Amino acid sequence: MVAGMTSVHPSDIRITAIEISHHRLNLDPPFRASWDSTPRTQFDATIVQVETDAGLTGIGSGDVMLGFEGHEHLFVGQDPLAIERHWRVLSNLSFHYGRCWPLDLALWDLAGKLTGQPVWKLLGGLSNRVRAYASSGTLRGPDDMADVAERRLADGFGAMKVRFHRGDWRDDIKALEAIRARVGDQLTLMVDCNQGWRQPADTYPPWTVKDALAVGRALEELDVYWMEEPLHRADYAGMRHLRERLDVRIAGGEMTRELYEFRELIGQGALDVLQPDAALVGGITGLRRVAYAAAEHNLTFTPHTWTNGWGVLANAHLTAGLADAPWLEFPFDPPEWSLDRRDFFMAEPLTVDGDGWITLSDRPGFGVDLDTDMLARTRIG
Repeated sequence: MVAGMTSVHPSDIRITAIEISHHRLNLDPPFRASWDSTPRTQFDATIVQVETDAGLTGIGSGDVMLGFEGHEHLFVGQDPLAIERHWRVLSNLSFHYGRCWPLDLALWDLAGKLTGQPVWKLLGGLSNRVRAYASSGTLRGPDDMADVAERRLADGFGAMKVRFHRGDWRDDIKALEAIRARVGDQLTLMVDCNQGWRQPADTYPPWTVKDALAVGRALEELDVYWMEEPLHRADYAGMRHLRERLDVRIAGGEMTRELYEFRELIGQGALDVLQPDAALVGGITGLRRVAYAAAEHNLTFTPHTWTNGWGVLANAHLTAGLADAPWLEFPFDPPEWSLDRRDFFMAEPLTVDGDGWITLSDRPGFGVDLDTDMLARTRIG
């Protein structure tokens, strides 16, 4: 029998319970995220576990599951492999309450365990690996950013995303210039402009179209692969304007709440690169639809992955299994954002090989276990 499979026929298995737990890792020194004016002294993670009468458990993580409590009965007693049915219920909950998509991830992990297959193979089996780009999270001066770029090259990465938000975009450009001067064209560079949304306390406005156009022209001079979120997330016409006038690709969609918004983004020609995160919008079940739509319109689908290591893992299975993306985001900016922090509740961190590839396991489901001791030590609810 394949590891992870049960002797009970899958059609006879039922969901018996859904357990949600919350965990907190204290951060010392704090993580100063470029997109947040408040330094972060703690990192919270929500774990969703779907239990069955076959003794197998599916695991997911991501958003905090606001509003899910009291709706467990909509899933308990159901066939765990009725994923499309469960996705429709989760879509309803997302409309009325919060984003409960970690449950969808847990159901895919469970489906893999029930069938003895890795999730990437269940999704289409296109590949078991995807090339990663190192995604920075902090703001550093030009020389320090150039040092970081050299280290990422030494780590095997072929691409790196640089964050903006130094106050004046011209100072951000200086950081990119320093990287290019140091490593030349050895690294593909992406830029996250962080103009699509704000943290609750941050009330300053996003760039105008003309602001973003000026930035985009400077990025073209530095051969930047894409500029991410250059405008407010609802400015479809502005993004189309940039896309028509710039050679640099326009990327976005990481925090889009509803899948129908991607229909509009695609239909209005707003983006070259679609970046929804399965842990935050639509789950794997929903984002399959977006990935297919992107392919039909000759656009790039590559998820955003800044929840935690489990979110990176889930998006890696989705992307490798069906999307054929050129790159996948890999949050990695030590010491402020290390693998020990990002993947603190996982039995082993998700890593890249010496050539910058994420290679996924053939083990059933997502192929990674929880660190139960760490979960016990960090549990807050």
